[in-house]
Amino acid sequence: MSTVASPRLAGLPVRAIAVTVTQGPDRGKTHLNAEVTMSIGSAPGNDLVLSDPTVSRYHLELERRADRIVVTDMGSTNGTMIGGALLEGSKASVASGALLNIGATTLHVTDGGVVMVDVRRSGLGDLRGRSEPMQRLMGRIEQLADKRAPVMLFGESGTGKELVARAIHDIGAERQGPFVTVDCAGLSPTLFASELFGHERGSFTGADRRHVGAFERANGGSLLLDEVGELPPALQAALLGVLERRVIRRIGGTVDIPVDVRIISATLRDLRADVNAGTFRLDLFYRLAVVLLHIPPLRERTSDIPLLIEHFLRQAGYEGAVEDVFPAEQLQQLETHRWPGNVRELRNMVDAVLATGEAPLIAIDSTTDDNDHLAAVIGKPYREARGEVLARFERRYLTHLLDRAGGNVRQAARDARMDRTYLIELIRRHELVAKR
Repeated sequence: MSTVASPRLAGLPVRAIAVTVTQGPDRGKTHLNAEVTMSIGSAPGNDLVLSDPTVSRYHLELERRADRIVVTDMGSTNGTMIGGALLEGSKASVASGALLNIGATTLHVTDGGVVMVDVRRSGLGDLRGRSEPMQRLMGRIEQLADKRAPVMLFGESGTGKELVARAIHDIGAERQGPFVTVDCAGLSPTLFASELFGHERGSFTGADRRHVGAFERANGGSLLLDEVGELPPALQAALLGVLERRVIRRIGGTVDIPVDVRIISATLRDLRADVNAGTFRLDLFYRLAVVLLHIPPLRERTSDIPLLIEHFLRQAGYEGAVEDVFPAEQLQQLETHRWPGNVRELRNMVDAVLATGEAPLIAIDSTTDDNDHLAAVIGKPYREARGEVLARFERRYLTHLLDRAGGNVRQAARDARMDRTYLIELIRRHELVAKR
């Protein structure tokens, strides 16, 4: 039987998840988890580790959302059965008391009751938040202050993964050292090896001088590997070798150079599914993901929006009252938006409002067609109805934006004061045609 110590009884009340194995090789094993998520599988890095050989390395994840528990199958080999439904790389919401069948194992998922987690300050570095997800996240970060374990950050685009990485660096023992970032998705395999390990002059065509790689530049500090999931297999093997030996050799070099670097990695997607699929090395995942941190999307922490807006206004040099720029009714509207671009989208909106002096464009015009559409969705569940209304608004806004810019994405991004990458994501999502 495995147990997890409850957090100290002070601060923020949160609902835990309890899981009991009722059938299979680990029958009788239980686990109580007060974190937002709980991972289950046969690999040692899971919160609940099972010995059932028919269970995948990272089989499923449970996430607490109010009075429901979201079950996400991590691309497992045999899938996850809930009642008569089979989840294969997908998710479903269940109530307390649900039975999940994975391989030869049955799990009983129940409410773990209320436990208390420490309430942190409203900010940590450039992170801001009083919501439960952010309080948990900042609490986990502070627990890493006296540790140098590698950390992997999961989170959607725009959630602030680099800010989290910087906060981890700034409170750790390596805070006096450098903080270096490498974008794994933006480099070719040849350039990536040079950027990470460096090269000697003349080692390849165009190498007209010695280049000191990121590992050397970060020596004594922290190295953030952004979008580490984009590494091809050959580079995964090379990175694993450096992490195991703690030495690097520049391309074309003959000397081994010792390095002492804390590794923080970040990814848009959950690499546990890639491990199951065999596209990301399990041994490298173990090395990188000693600590896993989930960065919550803004739609799950909308109560933090007023605090974030004030923070962005002050960073931009605005010293007046927040209410003069964002009246209370506008703040209420902003908290109903889904924020697909997350905190980055919110910041872009704040900058646009400051630059133009105009109210943020977040509501659908009250035309007859829109009123008919609202009437059609008003009887649906809130999340479904809100999603349909938002999708309708986004498509109309993007169509008008692209028409005005002649289909040019760069110009459209400038006109809308949006991040171009995020705009491209929206255009693809709504299957619109544009020029790059």
